[in-house]
Amino acid sequence: MSTFSIRPATPHDVTHILSMIRELAVFEKLEHMVVATDALLQEGLFGSRPSCEAIIGEEDGQVVCFALFFHNFSTFLTKKGLYLEDLYVRQSHRGKGYGTQLLKRLAQIAVERQCGRFEWSVLDWNEPAIQFYKAMGADILPDWRICRVTGDSLSALAERRI
Repeated sequence: MSTFSIRPATPHDVTHILSMIRELAVFEKLEHMVVATDALLQEGLFGSRPSCEAIIGEEDGQVVCFALFFHNFSTFLTKKGLYLEDLYVRQSHRGKGYGTQLLKRLAQIAVERQCGRFEWSVLDWNEPAIQFYKAMGADILPDWRICRVTGDSLSALAERRI
C-alpha cells in the first residue's frame, strides 16, 4: 500500500514542479506558451520577494503532484483570498484522490489564513475537471470571464497616451 503526503514545496522541488508545469501545458494544448525556467520559478517561489507558494504531493517519497497558489484581494469582502493558479497530478497517479487531498489542504490554508474565498479557473472544455470541482463544492461562475493582457499588448497598454 502506498503512502501519500502533502508538504510545502522547497527549493529542491523546483525541477519537479517545472516538469509538471510542462506536462500540464501539453495536456492543455498550451505548451507553446511555456517560457518558465528553473531560475524564474525559483525566484517566484523562493526569491527575496516570493510571489507564489506551492504544495507538493508525494507518494512513497516520489513527487507526483503539486498545487501553486498565491493571495489576491477582494474589495467586496475586504479580505485576502487564495487563488489556485495550477493543480496537477501526474497521469500515472490520477484516480487515487490526490487532487482532492490537494484541494482540501488548500482550503485548510485559506481558512487558517482567514481568507474570504478560495478560487481558481478551469478551461471550458475540460469537463472532467469541471465535474470534479463541482463535486468538491465549487461554483462555476458563468458570468465572469478572464481578461488578460500580455507581451506586446501589455507594453502597448503601459505606454498608451490618455
